[in-house]
Amino acid sequence: MNKLLNSLKKAIFDNKVIALFVVLCVACMAIAETSVSYIAAEVFSRFSRNACLVLSLIIPCLAGLGMNFGIVVGAIAAQISIFFVVHFGFTGLGGFMLCVLISTPLAIFFGWLVGKLYNNTKGAEMIAGLILGFFAAGLYRLFVLYILGGVIPFDDPNLLPRGFGLRNAYDLTGSLKYALDDISFLNVCVVIGIIAIVAAVVTSAYAKKKGQTVDKNGAMKKVVIGAAALVFGIVGRFIPMVNLLFGSSRLILTDVALFGGLALIVYAVIKILLSLKKGEKKLGKLIAMAVAGVLLMAGTVIPAVREIYQAVQLPSAAYGVIVLFCFFNNWIMETRLGQNMRTVGQNRGVATSAGINVDKTRIIATCISTVLAAWGQLIFLQNLGTFNTVQQQDNVGLYSIAAILVGGATVQKATNRHAVIGVILFHTLFVVAPLAATKIVGDSAISEYIRMFISYGVIAVSLALHAWKTVAKKDDKKANAE
Repeated sequence: MNKLLNSLKKAIFDNKVIALFVVLCVACMAIAETSVSYIAAEVFSRFSRNACLVLSLIIPCLAGLGMNFGIVVGAIAAQISIFFVVHFGFTGLGGFMLCVLISTPLAIFFGWLVGKLYNNTKGAEMIAGLILGFFAAGLYRLFVLYILGGVIPFDDPNLLPRGFGLRNAYDLTGSLKYALDDISFLNVCVVIGIIAIVAAVVTSAYAKKKGQTVDKNGAMKKVVIGAAALVFGIVGRFIPMVNLLFGSSRLILTDVALFGGLALIVYAVIKILLSLKKGEKKLGKLIAMAVAGVLLMAGTVIPAVREIYQAVQLPSAAYGVIVLFCFFNNWIMETRLGQNMRTVGQNRGVATSAGINVDKTRIIATCISTVLAAWGQLIFLQNLGTFNTVQQQDNVGLYSIAAILVGGATVQKATNRHAVIGVILFHTLFVVAPLAATKIVGDSAISEYIRMFISYGVIAVSLALHAWKTVAKKDDKKANAE
């Protein structure tokens, strides 16, 4: 019994940041008295809009750069690309992809500059990134309010009503709004299938060229998964029931829970049978996976849960990109570059002794983060549909860093799991806290101040709790040593 209590105590202590914000979310939901269906719909919508920005923070964190407030420059690169794409009349998915093509080299250049700055401010990268964000925002405002149209010829009356200085807000309806979100799930499967197969072939060919051992099992697994997704995406559109459920751009959570739960159960059962055949006894995770699948499916027939499921619609393409971001973060950590980043993040002296170019590795990590942030900002804006041309980038770094810290990340360690949990918790609190405050105070105008208080408070509390955890671990080590 004592062992169980100690394990529970340790689990709560290790995840105290997450536990704190879970309690806050539950308390605010109780005070606000808002329907769970509304909250779930809002959170899932915000998740698809914000997750990629948060995921862009992981690589620089592992490379020892801390929380990269410099992702603001990536957001600025994305916004600059939108001006020219909208100006020249490109719309839809083609316009979105053109934004990606324009913003990527801009983001790489901006990331290189930020990386050079970080290399000259080692140990103070977070402060440097924060100040850099304000400086970059100032230059950006000078660009959009005077240089564009005043110096650079730009005569679009929709964007520049006075001949210079962009209008403060621009509606992306009819141009880039839902450019990505309107892609059907079956088309997403086709794209992911092609990417998985190409990735397996290219990775294997590269390893063979370098004389390294080819992971045949891993490559075959990627090919099988890719082929399955490709066949499902192509054949599914000719099967009426499959096309009805998955042919649209928005997936109802009820269908996702039903088929996702079934897939989890089938996968877990197959793995359990194979493990038993091999004589393996550690089946806890697989059993938990099967139980999770059963619970997901059970929710589709429980009226209260089904009501929540029905209220949530998932933009399949945006969620597909989130999955690709997660796979990319995991994949790059398995490469030699990723191992170099991890070594640099753990100890720069050891990395230098091992022959790793520390400064170059840090710049590459910053460039990757900046590019991912630029793409994340494009996903955010096409989903939002309205573009605040002057101030849209202001809170990108603040909100993203607050979210990943809520998920349990630290300035030394961040993973996809931290990002996913953090976005869910942070935006749940972001939705319910203003409602709870309005209920208590009776003034809806206070909601924006509450949001800013939450954002800054989250960062302060999270960093304080993580610092407490670090000190506690040092004290424990000292006590054990004595």
